[in-house]
Amino acid sequence: MSLPVLICDDSALARKSIARSLPKDWDISVSFAENGQQGIEAIQQGKGDIVFLDLNMPVMDGYQVLEAICQQDLNAIVIVISGDIQPEAHKKVRELGAIDFIQKPINQEELISLLASYGIYKTGCHHSLDTEESSISVGLRDAMQEVSNIAMGRAGDLLARLLDVFVLLPIPNVNTLETSELHMALTSIANDDSISAVSQGFISSGISGEALIIFHDSSFKDMAKLLKYKEELDDHIEIEVMNDISNILIGAFLNGLSDQLDIHFSQGQPSVLGQHCRVEELIQDRQSHWQKTLAIEVNYSIDNYNIKCDLLLLFTEDSIDTLTNKIGYLLN
Repeated sequence: MSLPVLICDDSALARKSIARSLPKDWDISVSFAENGQQGIEAIQQGKGDIVFLDLNMPVMDGYQVLEAICQQDLNAIVIVISGDIQPEAHKKVRELGAIDFIQKPINQEELISLLASYGIYKTGCHHSLDTEESSISVGLRDAMQEVSNIAMGRAGDLLARLLDVFVLLPIPNVNTLETSELHMALTSIANDDSISAVSQGFISSGISGEALIIFHDSSFKDMAKLLKYKEELDDHIEIEVMNDISNILIGAFLNGLSDQLDIHFSQGQPSVLGQHCRVEELIQDRQSHWQKTLAIEVNYSIDNYNIKCDLLLLFTEDSIDTLTNKIGYLLN
């Protein structure tokens, strides 16, 4: 009888990549779940003796799935496959019962070696898929969201190691927006908060855009403390704090995209767009720069600290065709 294997990930690209990486001579039957709730239901139905589990998912995230497996005493061996590579994430999933952790994007040799080391993988018949791998459709938005998820994880890990904290990582939001829609998106991010913002341009062959980091002013005190600034907090120190955090998050995020899409970004110098202003003032000053754009939004926050900052990568409309072509290589 084939071993039931479940791939639980909200990204179609990730589900397809993991399915492709499984040993072809492993006697298994593979099923898919698009969120944690579907994953628990599949395990309850006996479809997940082995579970490959993402952490950042809607409805129920990976941590909640692991908790539910323990609470319900479900029979499942769980291997986490995630873009959140922070040491604290590794520690948490092991404490919740996962046997191991694999970093995204998936490496087939690493996966097979890990399965063999636990005695899980044994050669047998060719495996079959309950949902055919070839039928998994991956669009630009889904693929960019997964690529962004991995880049976000690398940036979060760098920040976490530098500040010795745990960075709470969301599901990246990827959309093609007109100017008015971007206006609404920015307004919803800041609500009525007073904000400060930094901009940094970037360019590659056929791709250009602008990265924005929006800082909620209430975050500066804790950020300066974590960065070990001794001076009294003033506008000058806040600019230094913004530049330090922006260089980490923007640089690491773009490097994460570069590695996955095989491109190289040149980055401009960061510039302060505004301090202690409303988002409407920021938008008014930049309105002419933003027409139709591919927007990637990541809302970073730090566990146990009053720190929130939002990263937006805005790609020009002309960049979309190049990005689509680059993403196509990941799907082949």
